[in-house]
Amino acid sequence: MGFSGQAYWSRLSFPSPGDLPDSGTEPGSPTTMLYCLRTCKRSLLFSALSYLGFETYQVISQAVLVHAAAKEVLEQADYLYESGETEKLYQLLTQYKESEDAELLWRLARASRDVAQLRGTSEEEKKFLVYEALEYAKRALEKNESSFAAHKWYAICISDVGDYEGIKAKIANAYIIKEHFEKAIELNPKDATSIHLMGIWCYTFAEMPWYQRRIAKVLFATPPSSTYEEALGYFHRAEQVDPNFYSKNLLLLGKTYLKLHNKKLAAFWLTKAKDYPAHTEEDKQIQTEAAQLLTGFSDKN
Repeated sequence: MGFSGQAYWSRLSFPSPGDLPDSGTEPGSPTTMLYCLRTCKRSLLFSALSYLGFETYQVISQAVLVHAAAKEVLEQADYLYESGETEKLYQLLTQYKESEDAELLWRLARASRDVAQLRGTSEEEKKFLVYEALEYAKRALEKNESSFAAHKWYAICISDVGDYEGIKAKIANAYIIKEHFEKAIELNPKDATSIHLMGIWCYTFAEMPWYQRRIAKVLFATPPSSTYEEALGYFHRAEQVDPNFYSKNLLLLGKTYLKLHNKKLAAFWLTKAKDYPAHTEEDKQIQTEAAQLLTGFSDKN
């Protein structure tokens, strides 16, 4: 918006002779000039405030429009995610990949990762998407360190990248991953997924093979470690927060009880995993794995 000097000065009001103070002053006297100067200063101030007020109104209006548009995109993104429209969601969000909105960026990280896991995604594309997801998650965290979801997806994406950078890198990132899962839980204790992922972290290090433990001892003075009991505590806690929220949590409850030699409770949770309604490819894979583990019970009996 332009702002010409002529238009500005035309807004100023100068006093007429009738407005001058009744002190016998002449139009050209110092008193009259001082009075005019004061009046002009007041006019300048009011005019400037009026202009600034309009500019502020424009800025606020623009911010409101941007916020409304962003909210609409997020609502559309969440609808597509709940509907399982993975590729459509990715296409929608990549239009806003230069955004500085943490809420949008962590969703974009999740969408990139979900596309990477689709059966039709090539290995080359998968690797690109995994690293892309990490970049989006990192930016989301930089924009808002108070976002539990940004912490969660940053940890998930670091773990995924470890699959391409070798066991040393994966173990070296272990404490970073744990730190961000714990932060996500601290920021939102009601997020069952963050609690579940912390359980996976514990389960992974509880069953770590001996050769990986040796690598861990080289990398850390105190290498990361955990127990099946600790993992079980997180899986149960996730289930308490949101019962039946995720088929994999049911499966891991069953597998953890197997590790602890409690076949009765293992069968209970594996049966729940097998009977879980399959909404995704992962659900179908989990149904198959649970069924195979249950068949192993009956074969041994």
